[in-house]
Amino acid sequence: MKRLYLSRTNKKISGVCGGIAEYFNIDPTLVRLIWVVFTVFSMGFGGIIAYIIALAIIPEPPISE
Repeated sequence: MKRLYLSRTNKKISGVCGGIAEYFNIDPTLVRLIWVVFTVFSMGFGGIIAYIIALAIIPEPPISE
């Protein structure tokens, strides 16, 4: 089963957008641009709050040994 995790490799701040991009198998830059557009159109509050909530909810990937 496919699970959503924070990204360890495609991260700029915390890996939320990179994790979403890995889950949907799309370019992380596209996810970041969509997130910025959403943040700008919501006057900053919606995008920032959504990012903080996503950071709190999305787990880190398990450590593979």
